[in-house]
Amino acid sequence: MLAFLRPAFAVVGLFTLLLGVAVPLAFTGAAGVALPRQAGGSLVERDGRVIGSALIGQNFTSDRYFHGRPSATSEPDPGNEGKTRDRPYNAAASAASQLGPTSAALLEAVKGRIGEARNVPADAATASGSGLDPHVSPANAARQVARVAAARNLPEARVRDLLSTHTEGRDLGLLGEPRVNVLGLNLALDALR
Repeated sequence: MLAFLRPAFAVVGLFTLLLGVAVPLAFTGAAGVALPRQAGGSLVERDGRVIGSALIGQNFTSDRYFHGRPSATSEPDPGNEGKTRDRPYNAAASAASQLGPTSAALLEAVKGRIGEARNVPADAATASGSGLDPHVSPANAARQVARVAAARNLPEARVRDLLSTHTEGRDLGLLGEPRVNVLGLNLALDALR
């Protein structure tokens, strides 16, 4: 019996070391050389301090800033065992809400987000699959221009120009949709001082 188990354990050990350690380390090393910024998390710095990532949204709530998509991430509720509470853009809990298109809870959440508004862009009312999307559609950002301009006492045309320069097109001219990185746009707003 041991004669059969010894080769099996050796193969499992070999492939664990090869595929579980050596290959991931090789890919991590190659990524660090070829794409160091992306391999490091696409971190965004200001004044020598890391303030976020270009890949993970942040919860901007002030009228002075553009707001990102709703986030469906949550965390355990310390006051109520077995329950969760909302924690927008919690990268440790990246997941969708798991609410389907016929869910009454999803319908109520979307209705609460759009209120009385009409013609709201979809990404202003629905969370992304990960709950961490750092981008909004140009239409979603455009609907926020008046609020941001008023809160910063800036002409709307100036804020629209800034939005235009921070709108990213489709990748390779055909993949994905035009989008605006909310953190990048908000940092550009702060730089207008």
